[in-house]
Formats: sequence, C-alpha cells, structure tokens
Amino acid sequence: METLSLAVWAVASAMAVVSFLWAYRWSHPKVNGRLPPGSLGLPLLGETMQFFAPNPTCDVSPFVKDRVNRYGSVFKTSVVGRAMVVSTDPDLNHYVFQQEGKLFKSWYPATFTEIFGRDNVGSLHGFMYKYLKTLVLRLYGQENLRAVLLAETDAACRTTLASWAGQPSVELKNGLSGMIFDVTAKKLISYEPSKSSENLRKNFVAFIRGLISFPVDIPGTAYHECMKGRRNAMKVLKGMMKERMADPERKHEDFLDIMIEELRKENPVLTEAVALDLMFVLLFASFETTALALTLGIKLLTDNPRVLEALTEEHEAIVRNRKDPDAGLTWAEYKSMTFTSQVTLEIARIANIVPGIFRKALQDIEFKGYTIPAGWAVMVCPPAVHLNPEIYEDPLAFNPWRWQDKMEITGGTKHFMAFGGGLRFCVGTDLTKVLMATFMHCLVTKYRWRMVKGGNIVRTPGLSFPDGFHLQLFPKN
Repeated sequence: METLSLAVWAVASAMAVVSFLWAYRWSHPKVNGRLPPGSLGLPLLGETMQFFAPNPTCDVSPFVKDRVNRYGSVFKTSVVGRAMVVSTDPDLNHYVFQQEGKLFKSWYPATFTEIFGRDNVGSLHGFMYKYLKTLVLRLYGQENLRAVLLAETDAACRTTLASWAGQPSVELKNGLSGMIFDVTAKKLISYEPSKSSENLRKNFVAFIRGLISFPVDIPGTAYHECMKGRRNAMKVLKGMMKERMADPERKHEDFLDIMIEELRKENPVLTEAVALDLMFVLLFASFETTALALTLGIKLLTDNPRVLEALTEEHEAIVRNRKDPDAGLTWAEYKSMTFTSQVTLEIARIANIVPGIFRKALQDIEFKGYTIPAGWAVMVCPPAVHLNPEIYEDPLAFNPWRWQDKMEITGGTKHFMAFGGGLRFCVGTDLTKVLMATFMHCLVTKYRWRMVKGGNIVRTPGLSFPDGFHLQLFPKN
C-alpha cells in the first residue's frame, strides 16, 4: 500500500513538473533577441476571452487600448491558441505591408482558412495571387464599373428604396445585404433569387462572427454556423461548375464563365479548388463588409444633420444639372462627388470593418529594439491608427471635412488602411465606393427617413448591430 502511494505521489509530482515546464515555456518562448512586452496569458487559451470581449462603441477596443497604455504601440499576446505581435504603430504597419513577399507573407487564423478554403486568395502568394487579382479586376476594376456596374447599381438602389418606401420599417443592414448580394451574385454566377430554389445569401450570415473564433465545430457556435454555410454554398457552386464545364457551347455571361474559360486552357494556371474558393470569397466579401459600413454610415448621417445637409446639397445639385432629373447616374456625375468621397472615407475610418490585418514573419525582424520571431503572426490594428487623436483630431467625431483638400487615396497609407495596404490593397475598393455613393445619391435625393428602433453597435471585435437599425422611408415628393 505504501509502495502504491509513493508511485501515485511520484506520478503526480512528475505531471506537476511537466505542466509547470510547459506553462513556463508557453509564457517564455525562446527568441533570438527581445520580444515586445505583453502577456501570452494562459496556455492555449491565451488572452482570447479579453480579445473577444464586447465593445459597444466605435472607439478602439479595451483589449487594445489597455495594452497600448501598459506596453506601448507594439505588444505580444496570444489569441485562439496563436502567439502574435499586435502593432498599433503606423511605421511598423507600413513596413509590414511594404515588405510583403520579402520579410512577411499573408497569414490568417486557422478558422479563416477552414471557412474560406485552403486555396482561398488570402492564402496564395506570388504569381498565383497576382494572376487571380488580375482576373478579379476584370470584374471590379474601374473600366467595368464605368461601363456596366454603375448603371446596374443605380437601378438596384432605385428599385430597392422604392420597395422600402411602402413599408412601416426596414432593417437597414439586412436590406442592404440583400440588395448588394443580388447585384454582385448576378455578376459572379448569374444568380437571381427569384429564379433559384437556393437562398444562397443565408449561408453567409454568421461569417463576420466566425472568421476569428475558436475552431470548435459544435452546434450553436459561430464557427459551426460558418462551416455549415460553407458546405451548403460550396455544394451549389460545385454543381454550377460541373454543369457549365459539361456545356462548351455556353456563352460568357458572368465571372464564373471566365473561371471556366481559364480552366479549359491547355496548361491552366487555375485549378478547380482555387476557382471555387475564389468564387466563395468574392460572394461574401462583395456584400457583407459594404453593407455593414453603409449601415453605420446612414446611422452617422442620421445623427449628424449638418453632414446630411451638405451631402444632400451636393446630390441635389447633380440632379438639377441634368436635362432629365430622373435619368440614371453617370460616371462623370459619380466622379464629381467631392463631398461624398469625403463622407465615404470618414465612414470607412470610423467603421473599421476589418479590426485586424494578419501577416506572418518569414525571418526574425528587428523593430525599435524588439524582435518579431520568424514564424510569429503579426496583427496590424487599423482602428488604433484611425482613432488615434495624435493623427486625427477628435477621432470619434464624424467629420468628413477633415478630408478636404487631401490627395485622393488610391492605396493604403501609414494613417489610413481601411481597405488594406501594400500588395493586397482590396481589389473591391472601387466597387465599395461606387455602391456607397450610389446608394447615398438615391437616398438623399428622393427620400427622407426616421429611425424606428435599434442602431446600437457591438464590436466582438467585428462590427455588428445586435438590435438591427430600423428605418422608415418617406418619398420627398
């Protein structure tokens, strides 16, 4: 009996020692240099709970703000089981973007890769990434926006707003998501909800919450809902691709046809897996982020009548200068919207739809006396820059005039990265700007509105409207 007790005590002691060593190594990783200050939290769990703590404001999250105050503009942490360096430093952010493909490469949490696919465009590098970007610009580049998409977007906005005007209230985020999804899905895969038995958009509903989460595939979790949505959407896309691949006589009608043309080449660069993951990412990215930003934008306009008045004046002047007041929006009119462009940038700055942009260090990186070890993730934190009072005066104020007389932003800068930066500056930026400007034009020239209920925001850390944002529209005439 005594021998058994000694054996149990020895095993327990050994487990305690092993656990202590494991915890110590977790919190004190080996590095050739000096890590940025910070804490890696508990083993595996890290500081994940603090990272996802709800923030009911547009301000920088308490998670980031508290650590910047304690450690400075660059600190280490661990989220969803991954040690990483968080950067709120404009110089380091710019350096990370400029050195992509040399010292850093694109990287995302495991949940992102599983949800968007192992062959998604965010995980590809070098020639393949540039090749796909060129293909996407055939759809979302300025030439196609000017020739096709502006008119189609204008028509969709007019039709949608007219249908809303007859209702006692409309939940804006859901309504915008539906409108934008229908416009972009038609260009991507000729999808028309009225002619389809599949409600394709519902498969993407939980994505914002699930992209950066624990990869626990259990019913009720955001990750589970995302994976379920992915399976359903991929089933539809695979069926479409199989059907079209078997029909060589089909005329080119959408972006999927372009993908299939590439696949049919003698020595194709594209694979079916890459093509399907690209279509899946484009379907999501084309509507959800823009709908969120535009919903917050309309809320900001509602709360700031002086800005709304100036915006309305610009758009009513455009209508007055037309021979036919009911004519559709032209490219020249869109490009003349100086104040609207400032409003769009200000919405993007405050919205911070993307709370973090991820990269991975390819080798040990020295920065201001600290070392970012090879293999570590780096999270660039746009909100900490966009809401920094040393960069933007009164940063939480909705003030489009702060962009007056500034050069047009055509890429990411040290102080503005709402659309990314470096080689991976968002290819859908011009489409987003067209969608936002067109919707605002149709709204302020033809309608008044009042808030019915909702409008509260929560960031976890992605933006959401837990109670919705319900409006009632009234035709001006």
